[in-house]
Amino acid sequence: MNGARIWWAVAVAGMVVSAGGVSGQERLAYPKTAQVDHTDDYHGTQVPDPYRWLEDDVRTSPQVEEWVNAQNQVTFGYLEAIPQRMGLRERLTELWNYEKYGAPFKLGGRYFYFHNTGLQNQSVLFTLDTLESEPRVLIDPNSWSADGTVALAGVAPSDNGKYIAYAVQDAGSDWLTWKIMEIDSGQVLADELKWVKFSRVAWTLDGTGLFYGRFDEPQEGAQFQGLNLNQRIFYHRVNTPQAEDVLVYCRPDHPEWGFQTTVTEDGRYLVITVFKGTDDKYRVLYKDLHEPYGMPVELIDNFDHEYTFVGNDATTFYFKTDLDAPRKRLIAIDIRRPRRDAWREIIPQADNVLVGVNFVGNLFIAEYLKDARTQVLLFAPDGTLVQEVALPGIGTASGFGGKRTDAETFYVFSSFAVPPSVYRFDLITREHRQLRRAEVPFDPDQYVTTQVFYSSRDGTRVPMFLTHKKDLQLNGQTPTLLYGYGGFNIPLTPAFSVSRLAWMELGGVYAVANLRGGGEYGEQWHQAGTKLNKQNVFDDFIAAAQWLIDNQYTSTPKLAIQGGSNGGLLVGAVMNQRPDLFGACLPAVGVMDMLRFHKFTAGRLWVDDYGSSDDPEQFPALLAYSPYHNLKPGTQYPATLITTADTDDRVVPGHSFKYAARLQECQAGEAPVLIRIETRAGHGAGKPTAKLIEEIADQLAFLIKNLGVPFTP
Repeated sequence: MNGARIWWAVAVAGMVVSAGGVSGQERLAYPKTAQVDHTDDYHGTQVPDPYRWLEDDVRTSPQVEEWVNAQNQVTFGYLEAIPQRMGLRERLTELWNYEKYGAPFKLGGRYFYFHNTGLQNQSVLFTLDTLESEPRVLIDPNSWSADGTVALAGVAPSDNGKYIAYAVQDAGSDWLTWKIMEIDSGQVLADELKWVKFSRVAWTLDGTGLFYGRFDEPQEGAQFQGLNLNQRIFYHRVNTPQAEDVLVYCRPDHPEWGFQTTVTEDGRYLVITVFKGTDDKYRVLYKDLHEPYGMPVELIDNFDHEYTFVGNDATTFYFKTDLDAPRKRLIAIDIRRPRRDAWREIIPQADNVLVGVNFVGNLFIAEYLKDARTQVLLFAPDGTLVQEVALPGIGTASGFGGKRTDAETFYVFSSFAVPPSVYRFDLITREHRQLRRAEVPFDPDQYVTTQVFYSSRDGTRVPMFLTHKKDLQLNGQTPTLLYGYGGFNIPLTPAFSVSRLAWMELGGVYAVANLRGGGEYGEQWHQAGTKLNKQNVFDDFIAAAQWLIDNQYTSTPKLAIQGGSNGGLLVGAVMNQRPDLFGACLPAVGVMDMLRFHKFTAGRLWVDDYGSSDDPEQFPALLAYSPYHNLKPGTQYPATLITTADTDDRVVPGHSFKYAARLQECQAGEAPVLIRIETRAGHGAGKPTAKLIEEIADQLAFLIKNLGVPFTP
């Protein structure tokens, strides 16, 4: 514990501290958490960290394990006493029990798609020769573990249709092990690619091998908390051991750099995209695969802008970029004439944000965000607008993948109250055909989604989606769940969710605020919520809550806020700044210690968005809003249910552990402060259905109790 001195040991659950309880109920008793005498010096500022020991890995620290068990004892004791909890679980199970289909994709003359019968812990990968032929189970991860915590995290069929590479994820960890299966026989080969993280795999055109990025095997005990440095690109030949893989590219002089690989559709080039953080700012190299001993050639040698590879036509490479275009455009670079003055614009910047481009059927399929909802346009290879694709409604469409030679593509469409449907889009006739429609046991006609715009603290116009039953009466008494994220250039778009539907069935309003820091309006909108501008995000969220109250949708006792990961940071920071504004708070897997996030696993990558406490100019801003450091003793905080997982190696659970301990210490009101710690679960990816239902039921039960939501199971 870095030489820190423990003042007292973790006590068992049942020891009363100064906070706890809910009005009218027996006062909660929290575990008493040990404090340590630890202070850090940040550029001359002394910052105490009394709960530093809670950063230790629960898998190796008996003290942290004891603390986790004690906290869970209190939390689950509280939740189990809520009479509506099991009824919520039953209703969520009913709603969740519908067939779920992913959009088909075609490689090597075969179609592939994911399917879940309803309550399977993990979706199953199927393959079929034609859309009308009988599908065959190819990979069923439900057979890999009894509790469903071993997941299928990625697949990559070879272009020749012989093999499929697939990634195995254990307990939600970001660490993946890639394996290879022979598709016709279903035989799993002996090949295993270990210590892979933040990397796709890219097959050679002939299917004899693939490219991938990996890290060195971590030291014992550092697998889930140590920094991820020195990623390297390797070539793996099928039916050979990983130890014989050939090193293709590395940069030991820049251990913080990471790499993604793509093989061009014609099989001629390996494209290496280099990143050093979460900002969409990339260097790009390429390697001519017809010259096996040739070195990768730098095409773009700086991190000034986004250059996302879209496809190629011989030596012409197409990139989506924000160069001279904060809302993005498509450009062409001929690698034979790579000078910037020879670059050509194909699709110019538009009023809406260009979020994705695919080169399919000799057309560029361009996906835009129009006030946070999907718009799709088709362009000819020379950039001529062909037409807008008529989508089924206002919502989110995703997919549109394929090859340049394909005559079809597929997408999934959904909205807040519209379950997902799978469509085939014929690129020749331009006709849509619905292949699958999710049959969820509810009536979507009972619900309505509207989009409003409100003014933030500085006058910025911010959009917000509102979804609820059509017969809503604006009397200021409707339970309302406000969700936000606001970071990393990620947009929040309308999408269907069983958990949100269950909330709306209870008569609640579901609100999604499209905050600065996200990707809804391009790079300027993103940058307006980063680093020294991060307070804008919190102001936007507070203003959304105030708008809901001022416009008679809800009131403070009926208003809850929720967010995960960067959204968990959002909830923690906003709750600290305006504890009087909310009735309940649900921060999930949040980044709660803004002074130390960059010292664990992938945290160093987030410096692009957050800044770093190592920088004397950025440190004061981080300290000013860091959720853990800005909790104040003697404050009446809203009812809070923190959720995290003991094996999260994206945002290590120490963030939530420290925040919960400090919040319990500082709480002066009677509202409960609880932390729910899932076991054998990570940041969220790969979490089995059973665990998802249990967690969501617990969150909704917590809101029912603390917001006074009427519900009789």
